This record gives sequence, C-alpha cells and structure tokens, in this order.
Amino acid sequence: MKIIYHCYGGAHSSVTAAAIHLGWLPTDRIPTDKMLEALPLFDQQTNKDHGHIRLLGLDENQYEIYVTGRRNAALVLENIVLGVTDILKMPRDQIHLVNVMPYVNWKMVCGGYTSRRLGMIKLGRPIVATGIRHNYLKIVSLVHRVKMTVGSETLKDGAGK
Repeated sequence: MKIIYHCYGGAHSSVTAAAIHLGWLPTDRIPTDKMLEALPLFDQQTNKDHGHIRLLGLDENQYEIYVTGRRNAALVLENIVLGVTDILKMPRDQIHLVNVMPYVNWKMVCGGYTSRRLGMIKLGRPIVATGIRHNYLKIVSLVHRVKMTVGSETLKDGAGK
C-alpha cells in the first residue's frame, strides 16, 4: 500500500500528516515548534519541488508514506496517479491519496507564503507552525481515519496484515 498525503506546496500540512502517520509526532498532544521544524521536508519545499512525490518512510504495516505539493491541481494529481496505476496494471486499492488542504488555515497560508515564496523564513516559519498547532488535532483525526480506511480495505480484500 502506498499512501500519498498532498497539499498545495508539500511543505507543511502534508508533511505534518505524514509525520503523524509515521509516529514521528504525538497524537495525544500538540507538538512544539521545535518538533515540527525537525521533520524532514518541513518548510523545505520550493516551487521546483511541486509535483515530485517523496517517500518519507514506512509505517507500522510497512505501507509506504509519501508527500507531495500539487498547487491547486488536486484533481489533476488524482487523475494522473490513478491513470499511471492503470497503465502499470497496479490495483487501485493499493494507492491511497489524502488531500490535507481542508485542514489548512489562514495562518498556514500566510506563514507558508512568507517563508517559502518570500524567503522570509524567520518570520514565516513561526506563523505556519502556529497555524499547524491550531489545526493539529484535526490533522491527527484525518490520519486516524486514513489508517482505519486503509486497514479496513486491506482486511476486506483478504490480504491481512
């Protein structure tokens, strides 16, 4: 199973969701700025990185966890990924796309823009981290639903764990 968390830039919300999924961040409390900033790829993606799907790690079920930035093209990303799975004759249920954009708030947008687009990292990064902390438990809930969904698909298909 391959799980791809995606958002506009692939630098904040998708990285946070993937890190929660991988157990790198707590699910019972809100992380500190330092914990967020220590994540691989956090606040690191640039425009040239958009569209590149990056492996962050394997979860406890050996599922591959990826992140990507896709700007405003969520449907395009979904169509391309599912089209490629068809070309490769890969079962569609072996890939799960997760849109993290509904969990992005204005602080994350402003902080991300300031840090990534304007290059004012010292100003933007704390703003985006504040936004993530504000919606953090919602992102935890999303990841929990993803894990329940992919777990039930695996059991339904008889593959087991």
